[in-house]
Amino acid sequence: MAAPTLRCFSRGRWFGTPGPTEVLLLALREAHSGAQGLLAVQKARGLFKEFFPERGTKIELPELFDRGTGNFPQTIYCGFDPTADSLHVGHLLSLLGLFHFQRAGHNVIALVGGATARLGDPSGRTKEREALEPERVRSNARALRQGLEAMVANHQQLFANGQTWGSFTVLDNSAWYHKQHLVDFLAAVGGQFRMGTLLSRQSVQTRLKSPEGMSLAEFLYQVLQAYDFYYLFQHYGCRVQLGGSDQLGNIMSGYEFIHKLTGEDVFGITVPLITSTTGAKLGKSAGNAVWLNRDKTSPFELYQFFVRQRDDMVERYLRLFTFLPLPEIDHVMQLHDKEPEKRGPQKRLAAEVTKLVHGQEGLDSAKRCTQALYHSSIDALEVMSDQELRELFKEASFSELVLDPGTSVLDTCRKANAIPDGPRGYRMITEGGVSINHKQVTNPESVLVVGQHILKNGLSLLKIGKRNFYIIKWLQL
Repeated sequence: MAAPTLRCFSRGRWFGTPGPTEVLLLALREAHSGAQGLLAVQKARGLFKEFFPERGTKIELPELFDRGTGNFPQTIYCGFDPTADSLHVGHLLSLLGLFHFQRAGHNVIALVGGATARLGDPSGRTKEREALEPERVRSNARALRQGLEAMVANHQQLFANGQTWGSFTVLDNSAWYHKQHLVDFLAAVGGQFRMGTLLSRQSVQTRLKSPEGMSLAEFLYQVLQAYDFYYLFQHYGCRVQLGGSDQLGNIMSGYEFIHKLTGEDVFGITVPLITSTTGAKLGKSAGNAVWLNRDKTSPFELYQFFVRQRDDMVERYLRLFTFLPLPEIDHVMQLHDKEPEKRGPQKRLAAEVTKLVHGQEGLDSAKRCTQALYHSSIDALEVMSDQELRELFKEASFSELVLDPGTSVLDTCRKANAIPDGPRGYRMITEGGVSINHKQVTNPESVLVVGQHILKNGLSLLKIGKRNFYIIKWLQL
């Protein structure tokens, strides 16, 4: 069965006002970087961490990307296992790596691990993943494909640089495993791997020494990842695998497998792992994931995650998570040195990432929510959708009420179950503990006024005390 593909070809066109001359020149240089240029530029940005093998091959890695050697363009892939129904911020650097290759004219593949997710990658883990049911994996894989496709579209539409880009293809490795027979596969593939080499991998050694040990399914994961690389090499001419720095052992297994079968050299490039302020890897297993799916982490929450980055981290993150040329980043940081209270680099970082993940509409939504929450903007509240309000005030109670003639502040609070019955609830209003749409109300008998207590979008934001929010949608206005 042929693997399903999504190909997004794009010929970028410059739009908007270019920055300073040196910024534009560097952007063009990065887009057209040749042999050492592409790798060196991303190494300087901190995005590419390790290259494997670095030397000793018939053709060395920089030569693959040299337009003058006849090797151009190349195909690069990175795998993403659907252990959840969304990617998270920890995956973004691998995606940025693929996008940078695509922008330089190379073809890239995002491989969804619809088969390998059934085993669970042991790399960087202290215990075995919880087994997922086949239908759950298929559902997660569909969601990951949709998320990847959305980001590919956002990248193409919003980050064009005037150059001809390569293709972006999304595949699922279940397409070539679902008809494989176990004994046939082991007979054809298993004999090419040596136990001593597989056992020597750091991910394997770490798990073997742990109290839980390591299952056979996990142990064989690196074999399947190596076969994925081989399959893509054979069918797509893919010679480079991109992955997190914890994937180096699996990449090495793929190199050895392909070299043994074909005599050809392939390569691996790793990107750094993103960690929290405590040094923990960001991700689902660590319980600190910032998701890329709007249903799990809203555009506002993603935006705020990057706005809150510390000053000593933001320059590095601008280099890693954005396409901004280095001189432009230097300029942003120089302005920050003069006016650090404005948090200019953090806001630029948050805007660039949110736009890539959620598109322009998502960025606009994040900014509206920021204005509504932190700047008490009535204008922002009035244009917010039900979805945005629910995303912004996740703990808020949501009510749908009919606006009867003469409905008062007290009636509204009681119908929304926001205050207790009796004198105590009445006093909460008179003593200034209640606000509607960011404006304090102290007269319980005040009749609600459309345009003041009820916004143009038919909503009211009720706040009791400092932290308790209630969203009211008025019917039959």
